[in-house]
Amino acid sequence: MADTVYAPTTAPNPKDKCFLVPNDLLDLSRFFLKLAQVVLSFVAFVQEELVSSCASCGPLYFFEFVSCSAFLFTTLLLVLLATALHRRVGVARWSALDFLYTSCIFVLFFIASISFSAKNSGTNLEKSAAVFGFLASLFFGLDLFFFYRTHGLPWKPAQNQENPTNEAPAPEAEKLNENGA
Repeated sequence: MADTVYAPTTAPNPKDKCFLVPNDLLDLSRFFLKLAQVVLSFVAFVQEELVSSCASCGPLYFFEFVSCSAFLFTTLLLVLLATALHRRVGVARWSALDFLYTSCIFVLFFIASISFSAKNSGTNLEKSAAVFGFLASLFFGLDLFFFYRTHGLPWKPAQNQENPTNEAPAPEAEKLNENGA
């Protein structure tokens, strides 16, 4: 009898879960996009590290820096957004941070992949690393597209649905009585 009384009102504690996807910052599709970004940037970084000699080392080092940074920081961002840790960090605008970070990495990864593919020795390993760089860039771009499609621009003020013209509300027509009622 006690089970029938308490069972419908008892709910699991949401704080017990450490993995919080989907949530208001990260939906399931963007979670998998970010996971693919981590994997692709890691593979690009590892393949670049396996290159033993370079004819023009500047683009190689730039590609190394971008792919390593993308792997490490995207992993950190993914862990923060997919767990309750984002509540403990003093960032008020996670969506703006996510959008700006993803935009910067997209542009840097794309430029690094272009320069590395244009200035390499032509080995299969270098070509493969550049391909993974372009794939990672593609997934960063897709993440930006899905973010914009679902949330819009993060710094754009949200439209007020009740007052879309942003005009001041009309004053009240009925005044309060002297007794406040």
